[in-house]
Amino acid sequence: MDFELSSEMSDLVDSVRRLSRDKIRPRAREIDESGEYPQDIFEAFRQAGLLGLCIPQEYGGSGAGIFGLALAIEEVAKYSNVASLMLLLTRLPTGPILIAGSEQQKHKYLPPIANGSMRAAFGLSEPQAGSDVMGIVTKAEPVKGGGWQLNGTKCWMSGVDQADWYCIFAKTPPPHDPNARCDPTSRRHDSVSAFIVERGFDGVSVGRLDQKMGVKGVDTGELILKDVFVPEENMIGDLGGFRLAMLGLNSMRPIVAARGIGLAEGAIMYATEYVKERPAFGKTIADFQGIQWEIAKMATEIEAARLLTYRAAWLADRGNFTKEWVPFLSIAKYYASELAVKASGLAVQLLGAAGYMKDHPTELFYRDARQLTIVEGSSQVQLGLIAKGVLDGDLWWD
Repeated sequence: MDFELSSEMSDLVDSVRRLSRDKIRPRAREIDESGEYPQDIFEAFRQAGLLGLCIPQEYGGSGAGIFGLALAIEEVAKYSNVASLMLLLTRLPTGPILIAGSEQQKHKYLPPIANGSMRAAFGLSEPQAGSDVMGIVTKAEPVKGGGWQLNGTKCWMSGVDQADWYCIFAKTPPPHDPNARCDPTSRRHDSVSAFIVERGFDGVSVGRLDQKMGVKGVDTGELILKDVFVPEENMIGDLGGFRLAMLGLNSMRPIVAARGIGLAEGAIMYATEYVKERPAFGKTIADFQGIQWEIAKMATEIEAARLLTYRAAWLADRGNFTKEWVPFLSIAKYYASELAVKASGLAVQLLGAAGYMKDHPTELFYRDARQLTIVEGSSQVQLGLIAKGVLDGDLWWD
């Protein structure tokens, strides 16, 4: 068992760390206050070759995989979870294509993501269907002569207003009778399929943009699909793609976890520097044992989360994101995202009244952290998956 990063991965960490300090840290507060998409950060990522980290070399990426992307996101999230979300969006919508897409789809849609000429977003959730994936009612009806007609509304889509294409999940007729009418109320797992929907297709429009508590700068909102014709070649994989949605989300767990680790590190580093300088009772705040113990406990949890996350990324890069591996992936996402909330809360507390003010980034860390326990499977969903893994014997110690 080797815990040392390869020279390539070490170089990646060093370069992203420099970029994050020089380009992202000075912009984090301004991005939050303006809520405007940070195109300059996107360009910095593009010039540094970071948009294709998880995309194989044969499709224009660098082939660093989920592990490489997780390492980069950890560094970026120390200063901005908005910027880390921009990197995450190079993998979330492309994941289903990487897993089950045709060679034509891979060669058409992946290189533009890697080189930054296109952006994408992922559409699964709907107003009545968040964690309950089978509750979606967006439907895709087969069109005579080939292709599909999509109707419905997706919501809470990160990057919806910046995307050039979308990975959309919709209800479809049963595979055994593709000429049947689509039943949007069906709970059958083979009644969901995935499609690549281009922004320029007739009937595609961006609806309401959300007013968010945090992670401002990458728009989240609705995508409206009205009689959208999607050609046959834009279906991802076979008819019946619920499993594809789950595989895509499973493989994303370590990437979301990396956002949590980075945020926790950034918050605690900032708070530690503050308490080392802040005088109190003839000492500094850092001189008090009670403060030291809180920092020590948080440092321990950060390192534990890092080990869980790195293992999860290692597993995902080996294609180990099917059912039997879900508990290990979910543990990383659950632990790291909850840690981000805990660490940012401690950072606010260590600064006291100052931590509650916009003079310091601690309140920004605190707002941004909450999102991580909700997106791509809430903490409660992860706990359910972990428990199922133990009950089914997928996670067992004998």
